[in-house]
Amino acid sequence: MAARAPDEPLERSVALAEMSRSLAECAEEGRIVLVTGEAGIGRSTLVRHFAQQRPGVGEPLIGLCDPLTRSRPLGPLYDIARQCGGRLAEVLASHGSDSNVFSALLDEVCRRGRTVVVFEDVHWADSATLGLLAFIGRRLDRVPALVVLTYRDDDLRTDHPLYTVLAGLPARLVRQIPLHPLSPAAVDVLARRKGAVGGDLYRLTGGNPLLVSEVLAADDEAGTPARVQALVQTRLAGLAEPAQQMIRLLAASPSGLDRGVLAKCGADDPAAQADGLATGLLVQTEEQLGFRYELLRRTVYGLLPIAVRRELNRAILDVLVASDADPARLAHHAAECGDEVVVLRYARMAGRRAAAGQSHRAAADHFKAALRYADQLSCQDRAELWELFAEHTFWAGDAATAIDARRAAVAIRQQLAQPAMVADNLRWLSRLFWWAGRRQDAERAAVSAVELLERTGTDGRQLALAYGNRAELGVQTKGPSRAIRWAAQALDVAERLHDSYAVAHALTDLGTARLAAGLVGGRDDLHRAHALARRHGLAGEAVRALTRLATYGVEQRDPRASGDLQRALRFATDHELLPAVRYLTAVRSRLRLDRGDWSGAEEDVRTALARPLRQGPFAAIALAVLGRVRARLGEPSAVESLRAANAQAVDADLRRKAPVTVAWAEYAWLTGAALDRGDLTSAFRLASRARHPWYAGELAWWLRRAGADPPVREWYAEPYRLLLNGDWRRAAQAWEDLACPYEQAEALASGSDPDGCLRALRLLDVLGAHGAARMLRRRMRALGELRIPRGPRPATAANPAGLTVRQAEVLRLLSVGLSNGEIAARLTLSERTVEHHVAAVLAKLSVGSRRAAATAAQRLGLVAAELGGPADQSK
Repeated sequence: MAARAPDEPLERSVALAEMSRSLAECAEEGRIVLVTGEAGIGRSTLVRHFAQQRPGVGEPLIGLCDPLTRSRPLGPLYDIARQCGGRLAEVLASHGSDSNVFSALLDEVCRRGRTVVVFEDVHWADSATLGLLAFIGRRLDRVPALVVLTYRDDDLRTDHPLYTVLAGLPARLVRQIPLHPLSPAAVDVLARRKGAVGGDLYRLTGGNPLLVSEVLAADDEAGTPARVQALVQTRLAGLAEPAQQMIRLLAASPSGLDRGVLAKCGADDPAAQADGLATGLLVQTEEQLGFRYELLRRTVYGLLPIAVRRELNRAILDVLVASDADPARLAHHAAECGDEVVVLRYARMAGRRAAAGQSHRAAADHFKAALRYADQLSCQDRAELWELFAEHTFWAGDAATAIDARRAAVAIRQQLAQPAMVADNLRWLSRLFWWAGRRQDAERAAVSAVELLERTGTDGRQLALAYGNRAELGVQTKGPSRAIRWAAQALDVAERLHDSYAVAHALTDLGTARLAAGLVGGRDDLHRAHALARRHGLAGEAVRALTRLATYGVEQRDPRASGDLQRALRFATDHELLPAVRYLTAVRSRLRLDRGDWSGAEEDVRTALARPLRQGPFAAIALAVLGRVRARLGEPSAVESLRAANAQAVDADLRRKAPVTVAWAEYAWLTGAALDRGDLTSAFRLASRARHPWYAGELAWWLRRAGADPPVREWYAEPYRLLLNGDWRRAAQAWEDLACPYEQAEALASGSDPDGCLRALRLLDVLGAHGAARMLRRRMRALGELRIPRGPRPATAANPAGLTVRQAEVLRLLSVGLSNGEIAARLTLSERTVEHHVAAVLAKLSVGSRRAAATAAQRLGLVAAELGGPADQSK
């Protein structure tokens, strides 16, 4: 079975296989394939890709039908005649009878032997072309040709003459191939290639390939692609006014409208509804009409004058208010028609409902709508609204706007003389400044919050949270001992108040500080914090505890880190906590870097840095990982990643500063440049103040390589302490025990033992660490070593199945019988991600089962035949 070509349209392998099967059946009698689907579904793309492959046949004959008011009779046949010339062209030029022209085409096809003949967009075919299709269909049993007809079935009326022709085709020769929209997984693949978010793109386009490609090509998240706008205007042209009015009304309602609302708005004319559905822009259910895709609705709505939009929304709002509709719908239509009273009444209610359902983006949108008229609220209500907006706009991924909102809340709370709430907003500002990489601003806000509460004698939740915030920042700047004292104060206040939120917050800070200090009990504190927060529905605090657990696990090379990360990512994703998802994905990229899974690390970096959220602590971490991967692979683009990482680490804390500094040092080392002792010393001092055993040890080792003589502390992480003391053998063993192959090779190579260097070289070659391997070979030659193996030769051919490195890994593991869960654990992936990879592998190999994938992989030489195949499993 043929493997998927690299440029094959996504999720079209089954359709292409069906077409190939039909072509194979044409040895003695012809076949007809009907490729159907909505506008933009990719019919032409599929057929052209199939035709370009031309498996075992000559050049395909392709004719196009055009959407002209007065179509040229037999237009597609003229296209075909230009390709083949000969008698067919002569008969057409002489304006011969239809029967002579039709016979000439059959003669041409028979002369060519097994041939592919394509008629595209036959829903626009003129009557003469429809006659030709009927003529050919009745004679295909004697002609070795595959006739492919493509047509759009989303707007054909039941009395369209094409259906009469199709009904007359011999059923045994016909195979219909309906094309469906792309899945969310496929859209995500396309989106990530452009640095976008697949989920958002899927919600906008529904997976329609044309809409997906146009949005990605436009690179403008807010605007409407010009081609989509032209498509919509074409569909609307010529519609009668009742149908136009109904479509305009539906464009004003993102969730569609039921027939009762349409009737009350005067848009229940059956003929108008039929005309509207015939455009292909709309879909209907038993009770409701709406747009097929959100992008189409937005396009139509964007074409309407503002006055018309207001009028439409007012009409819908009047009907919905009387029917006690969902507050979110009421708030939307009220905002669109400028009804301030209704917006204020329902937008805040809708925002709170969305927040309770963990829909942070929707909540932020509703609160933002209410803020347009916030001057009509009391100062107290206005401050609360700014605070709600700030919280949920941050979780939706917009920290900069959240900072502005918190500042607005601070001003109002100061006006109201409410020091406790001023301090609480200052605490939040501290967290947001830290997220934005403004360390000094974060520390100033944290200190101000505590000082204000202590000065005014406030002893409530806000004080506990403010103490906890000092601990959170202090663990990276003042060291874990100071942080433990702050966290203990926070916990004392919280427990005295019996405040579950404050207790969970304090336990997270205490557990973090204990982990940083290497004390027993830190993990238990964090598990308790998560359980308490989750029990009380505090998703933000629950994910905070899991994030600390996962982050310190990765930094400290804890073997439990992989499981901690999976759990944290699953929770953050399920609760739509976008900043946490991005941060944890960046942390996972570091884990994969350590484990030698560099393709997986790059994949995580792309995900972490996808639009619309590209700023935060995760950016520096991810870019530093990407720079190190590229430097190790010997790619010149490493320096671009490191420069971008630098921009994210200005005035940054240890967690950003250390990875970026080390990444630059490694790049300099591998390229033969001088190491920057000043940067290394600055980061080393920061790590030493924080008593971070891994960052301090790593930076000390790089300072040693730069020619400095840093102190060797007992609290440094063991592998680095051993290296600094010259015990490279035990250091290499420690790295091997931690499953860090690159670091193991570096330790082996740091000694002068020939066998150790040879072992290091083998590891580096397997990893593809070309830069380090070249350096080691030069060093071994300089030492007079003669047993230096040649490096691996470049691949002589591209992967014949077009698999990515990660997909090849998944294929290898499923070929030996591992389940999706086992593959996920082996590769540090979620099961959902493995499911997507397995689906992609099956599609690229054009197979329908895991057993068949294993067999195909053996045939293509992608896995060894002795691996055998697993039992057939569901995808």
